[in-house]
Amino acid sequence: MTALHCALLTGPERRLLEHFYKQQGSRMRAANDGELWVARRDGIVAGLCLSAVADGHWLTGLFVAPQARKCGVATQLVAAALAGHSGPTWLFCHPDLTAYYQRLGFGITAQLPEALASRLHRYQRSKSLLAMVRYQSSRSSSPGNNTSV
Repeated sequence: MTALHCALLTGPERRLLEHFYKQQGSRMRAANDGELWVARRDGIVAGLCLSAVADGHWLTGLFVAPQARKCGVATQLVAAALAGHSGPTWLFCHPDLTAYYQRLGFGITAQLPEALASRLHRYQRSKSLLAMVRYQSSRSSSPGNNTSV
């Protein structure tokens, strides 16, 4: 099996994540103003978006191609994307995914920046979603580490 490589897309490469989502039949969309991250193994096998919000980031669009699931791809991609950031990272997920995100260091939260709180409220009109957050105290912290040094 080819090694997994996680990287930030820049410039014209950014369109590759949107193409990946479409290829996979996903309704997800790449954020225009966010960081776009992909995991590659002979081609893109996963992607996510990380957008600045309040004093942290909002993680959206995490999608792993079906043939690459249950191999740790999402775990590695999330770790790579968050490694260079400090502060909270929020996400919205279906309740069935709560335990998965808890293993990545996220916890259920009711405390959201206003921009995310209003968005979650709108989304919850048609979907069952939970808000989760992970705190990272420094840019050199390991994933899930929420202690100050």
